[in-house]
Amino acid sequence: MILFVCCQLTFCAAQSVTRTQHREAVAQDAVTTGSMTIRKPDYICISTDGGKELLMMEGTKFTMTMGGKKHVTDSKKNKQFDTFHAVLSAVINNQPIPAADDLTVSSKNGQKTITITPEKKKRQLFSSFVLVIDAKTSTIRQLRMNGRKGDYTEYKM
Repeated sequence: MILFVCCQLTFCAAQSVTRTQHREAVAQDAVTTGSMTIRKPDYICISTDGGKELLMMEGTKFTMTMGGKKHVTDSKKNKQFDTFHAVLSAVINNQPIPAADDLTVSSKNGQKTITITPEKKKRQLFSSFVLVIDAKTSTIRQLRMNGRKGDYTEYKM
């Protein structure tokens, strides 16, 4: 019993994920499946398409591989990911969502929808992040990263 409790506090088993990649210029969305792994205090890895597509937060470092291109950033240096890191860390650790100027939270039907809209910059990858979590368990249900010009990547757990 003690071993189970300790494991539950530090590790969450892999969860199934469906990833939808929407491009305005393409008629049909690309849909792939994969898994999401979470470890407290601040690790999350979403891997789809046999590991070809990856979104990972490890501490303040974010690594994303999309379409064969690898992007790495640190939320300490990249303000676009600063609030995103704070929110994901709070969700992983079942803590209150921190207040921020670029953040809104709404509740409906037992779920919280957290929308992060970073200040617009010329070279930013995303115009907003939308995270849907279960209000009682703090379980991630959906993550959507909205790009410029109507493109988006959505993960449903």
